[in-house]
Amino acid sequence: MRTPRLTRTALATALVIAMSGCSLAPTYKVPTVEVPASWHEGDTSWHRAVPADNLQRGAWWNSFGDATLDKLEGQLESGNLTLAIAASRHDQALAFQAQVHSATLPDVGISGSADNSRQSDNRPLRGNGQPNEYDANDLHLGTGYELDFWGKVRNEVAQATAEAQASGADLATARLSLQARLADLYFQLRDLDVQADILAQTLKGYDQALVTTRNRVHEGIDSGLAEARARTQLADARAQADENDAQRALTEHAIAVLVGQSPSSFRIPAEAATPSLPPVPSSVPSSILQRRPDIAAAERRTFAANAGIGVTRAAFFPDFSLTALAGFQNTDTNPFFAYGNRLWAVGPALSLSLFDGGLRRARERAARDEFDQASSQYKLTVLKAFQEVEDNLALLDRLGREAANEQEAVAAAAESQRIAQNRYDEGVVNYLEVVTAQSAFLQAKRSAATIDTRRLQASVNLVRALGGGWDASELAQR
Repeated sequence: MRTPRLTRTALATALVIAMSGCSLAPTYKVPTVEVPASWHEGDTSWHRAVPADNLQRGAWWNSFGDATLDKLEGQLESGNLTLAIAASRHDQALAFQAQVHSATLPDVGISGSADNSRQSDNRPLRGNGQPNEYDANDLHLGTGYELDFWGKVRNEVAQATAEAQASGADLATARLSLQARLADLYFQLRDLDVQADILAQTLKGYDQALVTTRNRVHEGIDSGLAEARARTQLADARAQADENDAQRALTEHAIAVLVGQSPSSFRIPAEAATPSLPPVPSSVPSSILQRRPDIAAAERRTFAANAGIGVTRAAFFPDFSLTALAGFQNTDTNPFFAYGNRLWAVGPALSLSLFDGGLRRARERAARDEFDQASSQYKLTVLKAFQEVEDNLALLDRLGREAANEQEAVAAAAESQRIAQNRYDEGVVNYLEVVTAQSAFLQAKRSAATIDTRRLQASVNLVRALGGGWDASELAQR
């Protein structure tokens, strides 16, 4: 009789295992977002790169040809604490993924006990001849396995895997944002160095002009008003230089924190030179959806939410599990591992909630709402990505023209200053004309330097908008 019973148990177990294969998660489709055929902004030659992607990948900052920037970007990777926090969060997500994945394998354990017990003389249903005190020794090897008939475990694993991949993309987003932030601050620092050099040269000229004006006043050629104007102009230029120095100090401190160093000991030597502007690519890649890590993170979270629907739907169906137990049990009256002391049990188990007050339906609705939110967030992230690309293409285009116009303004202001100074020396105009011309020349030179820096920053932001050197293939496929 034992053999047929064992056979029936084995057949039932095999049947349940064979049935474990379906999934209740909806068929996943990436949310649809309309992709423009070409970019609206920029030069007419800019188009979607098909199939080539000719933007520099990896260490994209090398294209600016600045050794100091290259060194700082290297320090960022190892020293930035925000990046370290993001990396720890990614590691945590991977650990959780491994934790969930463990449910796909059987749980195997061993247990044992060696007890000495005494039973009451008045124990109910106590048989005659039973000892008052006895030993009970047990050693069991057991295993349990949840049969994933409705795909609950597989959807939980898929959900955790997608979340881990999204966390990896979050790490890439944080890294790219910090790299771009560092480059932006560095170019701002160099702009301040250029501004300091312009102001230093201007102060020399204003000092000389003040001496000349004082001499003219002393000789009775000019009035004290001209000297007052010269002093005002010089003091104002000195104030601008002081403000420039203050801004440089703050920028240098911000860079120090980005690379994980103390602002008290961190220094970047001044250099009155602007890094070279890299050539604008003749095409912009069509694979922006694969290049942007934040888009990849949003898509993976949408996939995870879809898998979550399958998890909640599986709760409406029975849970199947398979357990097995084998071991020995005896007292001290005979050898522990004697054939007669063996025990075993094996078979499937089933459980199903019949009434939960609407809990499962509420959880399914919440899961579907989470998918809708994730889907909308993905679409929003894609639209913002296209906006950022268009914004920086527009900036590069307009700033290029603005730079050319401002250089013409610098040349005109220099000529105006020369003429005003000559006319003042000849006594044709008063010193106000010179002050006005000098102020215009100083402002034009500073504006030209600022525009050059903005073009560099727009180039950085375009690289960031296009995903830098990242690619969706870098997501861990686990």
